[in-house]
Amino acid sequence: MPCKKKPASPFRYFNSSPEVIRLVVMMYVRFPLSLRNVEDLLAERGIDICHETVRHWWNRFGPLFAGDIRRQRVSRMRGFRQWRWHLDEMYAKINGEMHYLWRAVDQEGEILESYITKTRDKNAALRFMKKALKRHGSPEAITTDGLRSYKAAM
Repeated sequence: MPCKKKPASPFRYFNSSPEVIRLVVMMYVRFPLSLRNVEDLLAERGIDICHETVRHWWNRFGPLFAGDIRRQRVSRMRGFRQWRWHLDEMYAKINGEMHYLWRAVDQEGEILESYITKTRDKNAALRFMKKALKRHGSPEAITTDGLRSYKAAM
């Protein structure tokens, strides 16, 4: 019977503990501090790191932590009964061509899903809604801007 490998930790090549790295990144992101301010605050706590280390950790682990926070938030919101979505579409110019950017936004203003197409029809709306519903579950209410494609897709 083959043994299962544990997924490799993203912290495996760093000399600092994951708790310190998480603290540093969250301090920099959560509060309006500069890299050097974070370095000074940590020096007062006895943690000696350079401001460039703060920048490196922020670039490396910031998206990872943001993804974790987003996943936790969505899983909490699935159990929330009054979860409402607002769906809209807008023009976006990409490489000189006009495309449609479809977005699903929840009641708190968090962008849940976005989707880019060249068309603004029932099939595009249906693909977008299937993608959003599969990833985030179904909300109690969906508010749209009255585009007929949404009604056809629903």
